[in-house]
Amino acid sequence: MWLVLAIAMVRFYMEKGTHKGLYKSIQKTLKFFQTFALLEIVHCLIGIVPTSVIVAGVQVSSRIFMVWLITHSIKPIQNEESVVLFLVAWTVTEITRYSFYTFSLLDHLPYFIKWARYNFFIILYPVGVAGELLTIYAALPYVKKTGMFSIRLPNKYNVSFDYYYFLLITMASYIPLFPQLYFHMLRQRRKVLHGEVIVEKDD
Repeated sequence: MWLVLAIAMVRFYMEKGTHKGLYKSIQKTLKFFQTFALLEIVHCLIGIVPTSVIVAGVQVSSRIFMVWLITHSIKPIQNEESVVLFLVAWTVTEITRYSFYTFSLLDHLPYFIKWARYNFFIILYPVGVAGELLTIYAALPYVKKTGMFSIRLPNKYNVSFDYYYFLLITMASYIPLFPQLYFHMLRQRRKVLHGEVIVEKDD
């Protein structure tokens, strides 16, 4: 599926020679693919995919958040270069990951696919996270100015919510969460590529 998105992105850049307008041209495909990824959590639960439910849940929910509550909802940031960063990182990561799962299910896994699955992330994860954080940061002035998604007092429910501060908290949450996901993949890399026996605590 993600190969379709990759081809669309390359074609757009070759035709236009710029990243501006890229998100708008591929947004429907991206929204479909990324929302469809909710099924991955189910796949983890029933054992189709050998990935931690917590790891999959964090990754899928953060991406859906980026797609729907950031780039879809805040149109002025759609042409930011940081959007291209996370789009490229996500796309290459998913093409590699699904290729790995597909060949594994066929019981014919080429070494390069295996190698790519456990090496590409070393660069792609930080690039993707940087793109996400920079995009959220670029959205802050607009969110603060418009008060979007915020609930002000007084109101009949007597509750308040400030989306601007929620985004700041979200950005801060990357500090503890990203290292956990990254080092989890590094442990898996050592286990798969180097045959190390690693005892992990239950999630």
